[in-house]
Amino acid sequence: MSVQTILFLVLIGISSGILSGFVGVGGGIIIVPALVFLLGMTQHQAQGTSLFILLLPVGILAVMNYMKAGHINWGYGIVVSLTFVVGGYIGSKLSLKLSPHAVKFVFGIIMLLISVKLIVSGYNGIQNER
Repeated sequence: MSVQTILFLVLIGISSGILSGFVGVGGGIIIVPALVFLLGMTQHQAQGTSLFILLLPVGILAVMNYMKAGHINWGYGIVVSLTFVVGGYIGSKLSLKLSPHAVKFVFGIIMLLISVKLIVSGYNGIQNER
């Protein structure tokens, strides 16, 4: 892994951990798009790696299916998992300092931005298939 890749993985782990602690999300909403858009993983690789990161609390059986299909990047998963813990602590501290309305507003903005990016990316992919 290059230094740049490790820095991206640490950024993904910290930011998804912060957002998880801040608004209760991280996996599918932050980690998957970040792995796709920042590190060029396929959707399946990103989903498999995200499930690996959340393995014990979320879906060991789903991870086993992705593992059998070869869609988990173990190195990426380990780096993001470790930094996710730190980010979760920071995010929960930030969230608890704000009103629930402010947190809801931030969560909505984040979901809107990611949704627009995914919609545009998916639409462009469909157009390229034609």
